[in-house]
This record gives sequence, structure tokens and C-alpha cells, in this order.
Amino acid sequence: MATNPTTKKPAAAAAAEESTEPVTETAPARPARNPAETSEAVVGPAPVAGADPVRVKLSHHLTIDGTDYRPGAHILVSPDYARRLRRQGYATQV
Repeated sequence: MATNPTTKKPAAAAAAEESTEPVTETAPARPARNPAETSEAVVGPAPVAGADPVRVKLSHHLTIDGTDYRPGAHILVSPDYARRLRRQGYATQV
């Protein structure tokens, strides 16, 4: 049978080491989110030169660059980004 070579501290010594001062930490503020506007701008990574943007329909809520897009929203994205969104299940083919 294996034994633990470390020794336990008595409860009184462990309690004395802990601070009795209340700790007040504030959570960091969340960045402001903007609801999506109906615009025809390409969102996400820029398309490669010569590639036409692709319209996709979102199947899940998605935040891109601080803007919220609801399920069912149509957005224009680069072909590569559209492929990645479809593979991850965020977009459907239009």
C-alpha cells in the first residue's frame, strides 16, 4: 500500500494562514454588442481578390466582430468563411 509522504497542517494553522479580509473583485466589463443591421456589407474575413462574396443563412446565433446575428439572418461572407461556417454548423446553403 502506498503512503503519502506529505504532512497535513493542523486545522488551526491552516485557518491562521487564510486571510480574514473580505475580497471584493469586480468582473471585467463585457464589450458592447451591436444588433445586426440589414446591410449588404461583407462580414468576417475579407474575401480573396477576385472572389465574389457568398450569401449564407445562419442556423445559429453568431457574433462576428462584436455584431450579433440571429438565426435565420442572411449575411454576405467570403467563400472560404462560408465553407468554415457550414462545416461548423453555423450556416446553411442558400
